[in-house]
Amino acid sequence: MSIAEFALSSVFKHKIHWEGQPAHCSGEPILIYLIVDGAVTPMRVLESDSIASVKLRIQQYKGFVVKKQKLVFGGRELARNGTLIKEYGVTDGNVLHLVLRLSDLLFVVVRTVSGKEFEFHIDRHRNVGYLKQRILNNGEGFVDLEDDQELFCNDEELDDQRLFHDICTSDDDVIHLIVKKTAKIRTTPIHNDLKLSVEAPVKHNRDRHVEIEKGPPDAGFWLEPLIVNPEINFFPFLWDMINSTFEGLMNGKHPIRSSEGTGGTYFMQDSTGQEHVSVFKPMDEEPMAVNNPRGLPNSSNGEGLKRGTKVGEGALREVAAYLLDHPRSGPRLVSREAVGFSGVPPTVMVQCLHQEFNHPNGYAFSSKHVKIGSLQKFMSNDGNCEDFGPQAFPVEEVHKITVLDIRLANADRHAGNILIRKEADGLMKLIPIDHGYCLPDKFEDCTFDWLYWPQARQPYSPETVDYINSLDAEKDLELLKCYGWNIPLQCARTLSISTMLLKKGAERGLTPYDIGSIMCRENLNKESLIEEIIGEAQDSLLPGMEESTFLEAISQIMDYRLNKLAK
Repeated sequence: MSIAEFALSSVFKHKIHWEGQPAHCSGEPILIYLIVDGAVTPMRVLESDSIASVKLRIQQYKGFVVKKQKLVFGGRELARNGTLIKEYGVTDGNVLHLVLRLSDLLFVVVRTVSGKEFEFHIDRHRNVGYLKQRILNNGEGFVDLEDDQELFCNDEELDDQRLFHDICTSDDDVIHLIVKKTAKIRTTPIHNDLKLSVEAPVKHNRDRHVEIEKGPPDAGFWLEPLIVNPEINFFPFLWDMINSTFEGLMNGKHPIRSSEGTGGTYFMQDSTGQEHVSVFKPMDEEPMAVNNPRGLPNSSNGEGLKRGTKVGEGALREVAAYLLDHPRSGPRLVSREAVGFSGVPPTVMVQCLHQEFNHPNGYAFSSKHVKIGSLQKFMSNDGNCEDFGPQAFPVEEVHKITVLDIRLANADRHAGNILIRKEADGLMKLIPIDHGYCLPDKFEDCTFDWLYWPQARQPYSPETVDYINSLDAEKDLELLKCYGWNIPLQCARTLSISTMLLKKGAERGLTPYDIGSIMCRENLNKESLIEEIIGEAQDSLLPGMEESTFLEAISQIMDYRLNKLAK
């Protein structure tokens, strides 16, 4: 039986329609099938629907009351909201995978008997001890609480190690706080994309050659950095992150899989289990990979969700984004600054073994179950850019993101993967994450959400232009090779062309919007200007040309096009 036949016979036996469809809607109705965590749901849409319209209908459809979602069809994410569904090749009877991005946070209100209320955001995967500590640290209104406070739920005393997702099984659970006076806590899930934001304490280990202390043979886990070039200095702040992650595993604090995204992403805890210190992304759990935990089908040709990327290379690209985000003080190879110009969190390649990772064929403490992936520092934050209007973002903060995305030809920059942290002075700091789709081998899927923000239409500051002028694509390629990634020719070409465009555009006073528009397609089927430039250069030269000759031809054509645009 086909998947379509199964859907019709097993899920719905009556005629399917979308509720409220107006009679005057244009376009032929088609029947699609949504797969969510293995469950199949048929649904009618129109050929003339845009991706945004389809997502809205799914949001309004019974059982899918969720605002944030990703659609995947034929191994490709349907990311361009303004594009018609038929332009992605979706026709009657096709199967789409729906990946929901639900929040892990609970909204907790602590009410005292005197009527005072105090609000907390608690990660669903945090334990009872963490909430106690948050209450004790709150200050005003809780100065009389003691360390031995007890929490009860339905007359059951809660151990400090109990996790909230095991306790709060419904929206109306009530937890009683037993102290000198009784208080009540009500919990309600927050259906948004906020992230818990507590930064781990820093441990100062200045010996970059120190080895991680091994755990006992029966520890059931392992973690170590993947160092392919022993001559490379491994900076102390990277050892701090790895050591803190290791200590958490040593103390039995398991990796916590995120409910968001299209791949396997795990929050790694500190030794107390009350802080997240890093984020681990295994290569074999990436979207379309063999051990992907989100139910996405395996890639049939090795290509990732974004055109020009390969399944299993996302971790390499995460590390590459960090390495190429040079601090103002100099190249990443020699700079001892933890965070670079654009703020990409420190990221390294590691190998890690733990039963909590996705092992669909069973798990054993053996080398064949070791996962290789990227380990990135968990950054404290107050949410992401989807939670705020872009008018609130400082111009320079937006511009630093645009510099990173343009030179890396990022194919997946949306507001949800830019974190926000409110500084003590009240200003917002933007933190870019999720760079598994940067440096593609073609420009087809380049997308920048910031292209539509007002800050993108303002010119770069002289300081930012100076930083752009300091970039060197050839040295960057050597840097990546030095760290173990012998980047494919087409991806190397992307970095060279993107860096060239960024530097030439900034030199002519073009805004991020101007430069970004050159890289991004107006619609799915119309090539971008940078693709036209590359095509023109390819047509102008003979087969077998040297790479340097090809890049020189692109440079000349780009000068001509940019001079016209600058005028």
